[in-house]
Amino acid sequence: MPRVIAAPGLRVPREDNPRTYIEGKAVDVPDTTYYRRRLASGELVIEQAQVAPIDSKSGAPASKGSKA
Repeated sequence: MPRVIAAPGLRVPREDNPRTYIEGKAVDVPDTTYYRRRLASGELVIEQAQVAPIDSKSGAPASKGSKA
């Protein structure tokens, strides 16, 4: 299931209930043709995961106080 959010300034009707909308909050949606079309048109975008920076020496997630 992709986690999507509406493009800025848009409200996208949900497939299962067109009177409710996907807006500024990310939601999980099924991988259906309806949502794939919305992604292809740019109305919906896949939420980007928060990725921690990696320490170049150890390969482990960098802590806030580390010096690289």
